[in-house]
Amino acid sequence: MKIKDIYNLAIELGIKNDLRPKEHIKNLLKRAKDKYEKLDAKKKKEFDVEKLHNPYSDTAIHFNDGREIKKILTGIDISTGEVMLADRLGDIDLILGHHPMGKALANIDQVMHMQADIYAQYGVPIHIAESLMRPRISEISRGVNPANVNKAIDAAKILGINIMNVHTPADNMVATLLKTKIAAKKLEYVGEVVELLKEIPEYRKAIEYGQGPTLFNGSEDNRCGKIAVSEITGGTEGSPKIYQYLSQAGIGTVIGMHQSEDHKKEAEKHHVNIIIAGHISSDNIGMNLFLDELEKRGVEIVPCSGITRVKRFKK
Repeated sequence: MKIKDIYNLAIELGIKNDLRPKEHIKNLLKRAKDKYEKLDAKKKKEFDVEKLHNPYSDTAIHFNDGREIKKILTGIDISTGEVMLADRLGDIDLILGHHPMGKALANIDQVMHMQADIYAQYGVPIHIAESLMRPRISEISRGVNPANVNKAIDAAKILGINIMNVHTPADNMVATLLKTKIAAKKLEYVGEVVELLKEIPEYRKAIEYGQGPTLFNGSEDNRCGKIAVSEITGGTEGSPKIYQYLSQAGIGTVIGMHQSEDHKKEAEKHHVNIIIAGHISSDNIGMNLFLDELEKRGVEIVPCSGITRVKRFKK
């Protein structure tokens, strides 16, 4: 495979597993194209043309020398240390990270708009969801603005090692897996949801190092009501004010990767059970599902930086 093939596969799988309707994503890409075509020549030069076919601003190729990709070093977080490890190994064709870096980190706020659409699917009016998300998206944009986003990328370029990251497409795969598993069961109590999560290998492994599925708010003896897999994908945490409207929409339990204290307090105030499946363990699921697809295509995988390889296919 070439890097562009891996990138295109990530986008394809991201769209396939997106919780939003496919027609909506198609319309978003059309809107991006329409806006681009209306720009003057100067603005077109500044426009990232990848947005015309990639709806996930937090997924990008950062350095590509065009070589055939036979062996990948992959991790949740890629720093200069992982770049040096790839160089030390000597036969790595590509470093594949999960968490955004470079322009993918600088633009992570742009993918957060999808959260409003996901909340709308769970019964929150879209105008409310968008209104709540807007200040949070602005906050994230300001927060990443001073970050040294190219540090690891610069090291990779100096050493001549290809580097890219896949974020929301992998998270979409986790969200779809969890939503499918939950829908297949008739779960009545919150504790039953937690136990279901513990059956997933990556979450079971996380228990060993103290980061297994955890109940952040509510009780295992509470009835779970409607379950929302609404905090698994979409860049990063949304607005803490959303729980009032999720509760009003009949959502009794929310499953997320991680949660701040502000979010927990709001969930408690509005009687929403919060199950935190786990951050790195959830990222593991998404990356493992994606890595399965690469291995099927003959790519050798070397996991590092938080990835514990779990294969869901047989060669």
